[in-house]
Amino acid sequence: MTISAFPPGALLILGAMLLPFGGPRTRTALMLGLPLATLWVVWNLPDGASATIAVFNYELILVRSDALGRLFAIIFSLMAFAGFLFALRQRSTLELVAAMTYAGGAVGVALAGDFVTLFVFWEIMALASSTIVFSAGGRQSTKVAMRYFQVHMAGGALLLSGILVHVTAGGSITFDSVDTNTLGGALILAGVLLNAAAPPVSAWLPDAYPEASYSGMVFLSAFTTKAAVYALIRGFPGTEILIWIGLFMIFYGIIYALLENDMRRILAYSIVNQVGFMVVGVGIGTEMALNGAAAHAFAHIIYKALLLMSAGAVLYQTGKRKCTDLGGLFQSMPVTTVCGIIGALSISSFPWTSGFVSKSMINDAAGHEHLAFTWFLLMAASAGVFLHAGIKFPWFVFFQKDSGLRSPDPPWNMRFAMIFFAALCIGLGIWPQPLYMLLPFPVAYEPYTAAHVVNMLQLLMFSGLAFFLMLPLMRRTLTITLDVDWIYRRLAPIIVRRCAAITLELNARARHTMLQIHSEVAKLTRNWYGENSKLGGVQTVGSTIAIALFVFAIILLWDLFTA
Repeated sequence: MTISAFPPGALLILGAMLLPFGGPRTRTALMLGLPLATLWVVWNLPDGASATIAVFNYELILVRSDALGRLFAIIFSLMAFAGFLFALRQRSTLELVAAMTYAGGAVGVALAGDFVTLFVFWEIMALASSTIVFSAGGRQSTKVAMRYFQVHMAGGALLLSGILVHVTAGGSITFDSVDTNTLGGALILAGVLLNAAAPPVSAWLPDAYPEASYSGMVFLSAFTTKAAVYALIRGFPGTEILIWIGLFMIFYGIIYALLENDMRRILAYSIVNQVGFMVVGVGIGTEMALNGAAAHAFAHIIYKALLLMSAGAVLYQTGKRKCTDLGGLFQSMPVTTVCGIIGALSISSFPWTSGFVSKSMINDAAGHEHLAFTWFLLMAASAGVFLHAGIKFPWFVFFQKDSGLRSPDPPWNMRFAMIFFAALCIGLGIWPQPLYMLLPFPVAYEPYTAAHVVNMLQLLMFSGLAFFLMLPLMRRTLTITLDVDWIYRRLAPIIVRRCAAITLELNARARHTMLQIHSEVAKLTRNWYGENSKLGGVQTVGSTIAIALFVFAIILLWDLFTA
C-alpha cells in the first residue's frame, strides 16, 4: 500500500491514541508533528480515488483527492497544527485526544468519496467535539456537552436516513451532487445544514462553544461548520433555498452578537454569521460563488481561530470573559491586542486582509447574477460584521474603560500561534494568488480594483462612525439574550414536568376510582353470595329449580337471537 492509499485523517485519529502514553516531549512532538505529516500527505495526494474497498456490492472510496477536497484538507491540517501550538500547555489529555481525533475526522470528511465514509467521519467529529466541550470540566460543561451531543446525534440520524433513502431509491453511493427534490436528498441536506448551524437550530453553537476551555473553542470553531460548508459545496451547489437560509444566518449572527456581553459568545454568533456568507455562495452556485464560498471558508478558519486565540489568551491570563469586566488590556497585552485587531480587520473584509480577497468574491457573484436584493443585503451585512466583530470585540476587550487588569501576554506558544495566523491573514490579503490556485475552479477575479477598495473602505469607515456615535447604546450590561435553545432548555422541561404532574394526578384519580369500584363490587358480591345472603346460604329445592330454569331460559333466548 502506498502513502496515497492511506487515509490522511486516520493518521491523526490513530496518533491521538498515543497522546496519553507519551511524556511531555513526546506529546509535544506528536501534537505538532502529526498535523504537519498529515498536511504533507494531503499536499502530495494524486488526483482521483487512491484508497477504495469493496463492502457488500458497494465500492467505498476512503480517499478521493480533487481541488475542493484538497483545499479543505489542507486548511484542516494547518488549523490542527496552529491549534495544538496554541494548546501546548493544555493539561487536559482528554481534550487533546479529542481535538486530534476531531481534526482527523474533518480531514476524513474532506477526502471522503462516498456517503458511507462521509458518515463515519462525520460521526467521529460529533463524538470528538462533544468530548472537547465535556473535557472543560464542571457541571455546566457537562450539561452543555450533553445538549450538544444530542443535537448532533439528531443531525447524524437525518444524514444517515437520507443516505439510506437515497441509495435504496437507486441513487449512487458516491458523494457528489444530490437532488434535493427527492426525500433522500432533502434529508441529507437537513443533516448537513444542522452541522452548519442553520436555522432553526443555530443556537447549539453559541450554547456550546463558549463553554469549552480557552483552547477547546479554537478547535471547535474550525471543523464542524466548515466541514458542513464543504459538504454543501460538494453536494448542493446552486440550491436556491440556501441563499435565503444563508441570509437569515448572516443577520441572525449580527443581531445576537451586538446584544452579547460575553466576548466568546460574540465570536460564537459571529461564526454563524460568517458561515451564512458561505451558504449564500453555495446557493448562488456559479463558479465564482463556489470559489468564494471555498476561499472564505479557508480564510475564515484562520481569522476566526486568531480571534478566538486572542479571546482565549485573555481568558487564560485574566479568568474573565464578560466585556463588562474587561478593558484597558492593550497596556499589558500588546501582542494579543495587535493579533486580535488583525483578526477583527480580516473578518470585516478590510483591504489587505484575507477576508477582503475571499468574501468579496461572493458579493460580486451575486452582482454578476443580477441578484440585486441579495447583493444589497450582503453589503449591509458587511457593515454589520464590522460593528460586532471588527470594532465591538477589540474595543470592549482591549480598550474602552480601564478595568485595572494588568495581565501580561500569554506564554510563548500561544503568542507564536497568534502571530503565525496573523501573518497568514495579512499575507493572503496582500498576495491572494496562492489561495486562488487551490480553489476548485479557475479564478479570473481581481479583488484590488480602485472601485472595490474605495467602496469597501467607505462602507467600513461609515460603519465605524456609526459604532462610536451609538456607543452608549452599544455598552453591554449583565444581561442574557434568549435564543431558540430556550425552547428545549427551559420551555420543554417545564412542559414535560407539567405533563408528568397531570399524568400522575390522572393516574392517582383513576386508581382511586378503580379501588372504589372494586370495593362496591366486592360489597355487592358479599351481599348476594356471602354466607348469610339469599344466594350464598342454604338453598331449598324450589329455589334451586327456579335458578336452573332461569339459566335455561337465558340460554334458550340466546340461541333464538343468534340462530
